[in-house]
Amino acid sequence: MTSRAFIGEFEQMVLAAALRLGERAYGAAILAEIETQTGRRVTSGALYVTLDRLEQKRLIETWLRDPTPERGGRPKRYIRVTRSGLEAMRDAREALLSLWRGIEDRIRTAKS
Repeated sequence: MTSRAFIGEFEQMVLAAALRLGERAYGAAILAEIETQTGRRVTSGALYVTLDRLEQKRLIETWLRDPTPERGGRPKRYIRVTRSGLEAMRDAREALLSLWRGIEDRIRTAKS
């Protein structure tokens, strides 16, 4: 594993949702994907703060597409995960898997 900065749980969710959605990755679709896949409700404010942070870290690129009438003339902000974003996801996954090694049995046998 490299010495890159770690990304948080919600950042990982946003990146994973954007990757799942591919060319259809924009704010509302990412919110819906996170809720569908995790059951976690997310506010648009939290998402856009996170998108700004991921863009500052150069883990995503964003751009606006032409406004549409159904959005009241507002453009959609689309997201693409960069190579650095993919590397950050891989590093986060490897770090968690490393921590999980050897404790799976304890988790399975733990009593509530």
